[in-house]
Amino acid sequence: MTQLKNDTFLRALLREPVDYTPVWMMRQAGRYLPEYRATRTRAGSFMDLCMNPELACEVTLQPLERFPLDAAILFSDILTIPDAMGLGLYFAEGEGPHFDTPVRTEADVARIAVPDPEVELRYVMDAVSLIRRELKGRVPLIGFSGSPWTLATYMVEGGGSKTYAHTKAMMYDRPQLLHALLTKVADAVAVYLNAQIARGAQAVMVFDTWGGALTPAKYQEFSLAYMQRVVAGLTREAEGRRVPAVLFTKNGGQWLDRMADTGCDALGVDWTTDLADARRMVKDRVALQGNLDPCVLYASPERIREEVAAVLASFGHGSGHVFNLGHGITPDVDPDHAGAMVAAVHELSPAYHRGG
Repeated sequence: MTQLKNDTFLRALLREPVDYTPVWMMRQAGRYLPEYRATRTRAGSFMDLCMNPELACEVTLQPLERFPLDAAILFSDILTIPDAMGLGLYFAEGEGPHFDTPVRTEADVARIAVPDPEVELRYVMDAVSLIRRELKGRVPLIGFSGSPWTLATYMVEGGGSKTYAHTKAMMYDRPQLLHALLTKVADAVAVYLNAQIARGAQAVMVFDTWGGALTPAKYQEFSLAYMQRVVAGLTREAEGRRVPAVLFTKNGGQWLDRMADTGCDALGVDWTTDLADARRMVKDRVALQGNLDPCVLYASPERIREEVAAVLASFGHGSGHVFNLGHGITPDVDPDHAGAMVAAVHELSPAYHRGG
């Protein structure tokens, strides 16, 4: 493996001293870039793009050609695991993801098995290896997965949902069935992330997109407990250095203190929580990643710079901050505005790191 030329992102996740605050964007490889749209057209469909390692590598690297980002993130989809479990993933035009065979009964749960990433998900593993090689040590590569709860909601609902009616009905009426499903999914997530690490991912992130839809007690029982199971099963060192693990629950700011107890290295924070408050909650247990409102990127470059300054000031001095959006970049953002954000972070953040 090529030696890293820029490890600022990894050091910040481990709360080690850095010269500036590193920055990357959730969904940084995506529809806001015209070059991504051109590659997706060439691929034929979103899943064809995901399942082609060469094209997945191409779109992973595209934002790094435009912006001096401090990390690359694997281009893939969170639903690769349930697809590999045989649920029949497909994307309806304008409707998002769907599964042919939702998981709703004891027999459904018994039928699914933990996929072998080197067999059923070989295309993802080959993409990780290729991206890592093509990065040539420029910046670290982030691997990722959806959280067990988030994946389970898609599997039970058969697609996206606003109410999670089937999943929550199972949670309240048949909690042991949902626990059985979540156990399998958590084990699959850990195996999947470890396979990404073995292929060259240098940090891993778990996206708990729908954890914020739960009550505090149910979040602890059905989401956080299974993310903790994932963290406990992760490979924590590779190539002679720590492999940081990052957890992110959208709308989960009130639970950051509990999340910090999972054994992870860092927590993603959305824009509904002030970083100063988040830092007080977690004390010095974990690093924080975030948390500019993605809609700031619709504003002028001057306003973007002011909002970047406010986020940096909110976190304050010292290491342990990775700058990011509070969620994914939206498809209709002007790429130049994303560039203005990255430039502002690199220009303004050194003042918060002088003297270590």
